[in-house]
Amino acid sequence: MIKPRTPPGVMELLPRDQIAFQRMLDTIRRNYERFGFLPVETPVFELSEVLLTKSGGETERQVYFAQSTGALEKSGSEADGGSRSALPELALRFDLTVPLARYVAEHEHELAFPFRRYQIQRVYRGERAQRGRFREFYQCDIDVVGKDSLSIRFDAEILAVIHAVFSELGIGDFTVQLNNRKLMRGFFEGLGVADGEQQMAVLREVDKLDKRGADYVRETLTGEGFGLSAETVEKILGFVAVRSTSHADALARLDALGQGSDTFNQGVAELREVLELVHALGVPESDYCLNLSIARGLDYYTGTVCETVLDDFSQIGSICSGGRYDDLASHYSKSKLPGVGISIGLTRLFWQLREAGLVAGVDESSVQAMVALMEETQLTDSLDIARRLRAGGINTEVQMEPKKLGKQFQYASRAGIRFVVLAGEDELARGVVTVKDLAREQQFEVTRDELASSLRVELEQTRALAGR
Repeated sequence: MIKPRTPPGVMELLPRDQIAFQRMLDTIRRNYERFGFLPVETPVFELSEVLLTKSGGETERQVYFAQSTGALEKSGSEADGGSRSALPELALRFDLTVPLARYVAEHEHELAFPFRRYQIQRVYRGERAQRGRFREFYQCDIDVVGKDSLSIRFDAEILAVIHAVFSELGIGDFTVQLNNRKLMRGFFEGLGVADGEQQMAVLREVDKLDKRGADYVRETLTGEGFGLSAETVEKILGFVAVRSTSHADALARLDALGQGSDTFNQGVAELREVLELVHALGVPESDYCLNLSIARGLDYYTGTVCETVLDDFSQIGSICSGGRYDDLASHYSKSKLPGVGISIGLTRLFWQLREAGLVAGVDESSVQAMVALMEETQLTDSLDIARRLRAGGINTEVQMEPKKLGKQFQYASRAGIRFVVLAGEDELARGVVTVKDLAREQQFEVTRDELASSLRVELEQTRALAGR
């Protein structure tokens, strides 16, 4: 006998937790579509030369490759000495952005621009398995991709989507934190840190503020590796400490930054426009703010960047992030395809929320009713009742073999099924059924024709009481 076990780095759920997870997925999808985004799916694997347009680095070491035999192998194995020339032809996607770039470049002449897409699929990374870190996980992305140019107005709309999603998810108060990479680059240029590589190195250290603290960052930036003056480092720490508390405060803090290089001034102007548009889109000012320490996507994002955090659970970190990029598909097309997008890593988020007690498995099943079977001769009637319920929009299961009623009720209770429908000889003779509501511990009679509508009323009343 082989012991059944899941491989490390995956999240496998029992049905009631899976229902809760699926409802989060459905909420995200519903809001993406509400804002006019179109669904896209790409293959789980891509050609290695397409997926890995940049050689080396941490990304390639985390990629799973598909061998010709169908087996999966991580990059950099001893067998091939980690040689890029020996890479297999196919590789599993590690995010949804690279497949999007390939997709847009390949179908450029068939798409309408600006191209608004959402994609909700699993991705794979060969990370070291540990609590809360997964090798297989869902990403839920939206992007708007333009042809040659893309209005800054889409940046604000993306933030409104974030607000709509997390408001409906109802997992607690949250704040969308904003910054702009042009503003940051211009600021560093004004300090004499003009080299792009040096800027990125400094920003990597700044990005460690929340985890390592200001003293660590101060010591690192004044140390041998960087050699920045104490005065310069204090200006950097003062800059990245800027936070706003309201819409008016955010605008005032932008004004207080003054004038700088063209890059700096453009970043300030873009942030101001995004803030004004987010306000116009009806996002409450308590739900967004400036945070000039955000420095994500150091070699990727070129304008607006954002991270979303739960106000009362900052230790969870960003629950949604993204930003603007100048050229999505430069490796696959000569066309300039700028875009802006966000990503929600739902598997990790769900795990973190469950650990924090913010989500739990649902009490009820996605099966709403079960038709009991009391006698073998009543199977045809049970199937007809189930057919009527399904036609009336009620998810219904039928007991296919007669059992003691106690066991059927026990099964329904353990499975989280709310309604048990009984049709014995007496009920059949009178043209009615008996409905046992396990949630309310009540029962009632209703005609077979009115059964589905009666259960819909009961379910709608429960949703209304629950605020759903």
